[in-house]
Amino acid sequence: MKIKILFQFTLMITLLTSCTSPNYFQVYKTVPVDNTNLKGDYLVYEDENCKVFYNFWTDNGDIGFLFSNKTDQTIKLNLEQSYFIFNGIAQSYYQNRTYTNTKNSGITSVNTIGASKMYTGINYFDLLQTNKILATSSSGATSSEEYSVTYAEEKVVSIPSNASKIITEFSITNSFFRDCELLKYPTKNEIKTKSFTKSTSPIVFSNRIVYWKELDQLPINFVNEFFVSEITNYAENDITERKYEEFCDQKSSVSKLFFKEVSPDKFYLKYTKGMDYWKH
Repeated sequence: MKIKILFQFTLMITLLTSCTSPNYFQVYKTVPVDNTNLKGDYLVYEDENCKVFYNFWTDNGDIGFLFSNKTDQTIKLNLEQSYFIFNGIAQSYYQNRTYTNTKNSGITSVNTIGASKMYTGINYFDLLQTNKILATSSSGATSSEEYSVTYAEEKVVSIPSNASKIITEFSITNSFFRDCELLKYPTKNEIKTKSFTKSTSPIVFSNRIVYWKELDQLPINFVNEFFVSEITNYAENDITERKYEEFCDQKSSVSKLFFKEVSPDKFYLKYTKGMDYWKH
């Protein structure tokens, strides 16, 4: 009898635990300090020569940006003098790295009498390519070769007129913020938001960017600065929902998990509840 009661109690605890989401999200809301404005899916900075687009929404936050050239000249973006600055610590976008790109190129030929010979392989554009030629006899052969291209990281990136380039390198932060006002694993009724001003914010970050127009050769620099204004912890159930993807009036057969609210001025840290005994 005792064994039966113990089993039922264990089963009940297991069922209750399975209903609780093990995944949690710490969500950070940011505020721009300068004239960067929220426009649709991006935070946008603009001067007479360029537009810079940000969207932080990802795990740990993405401070990378899309640099758009508005002029009729090529713009030179100086990565060696451009920095991501986190709480006063600067990191250069130029890291002085060398990259090696290795590819395999192979060709296989197979034919029989009376059939066409098929040559199939991967071309230099990484596309599967098949060509037919007239067959005169049976044959079969396979050959392959490997080639590598090594190149150095660019100190200066050229952006053609009326074109854009994506510059990405750093995450904003991967450090979990703890505070006595924020429960680490809140229920729906326990969710609270911790608010900050720039002077009290735990995170102030910026991009300092230097560029010039090719014909002018005069350096132009600007700073896009932000600070974290709010931090909130959520259980996965409270920040996500299941939906069916739709395209051209057709729904997917399997639902997927989507965030309820997505904004380019926010980012998040995902974490999991394990054997942690800390409340905050």
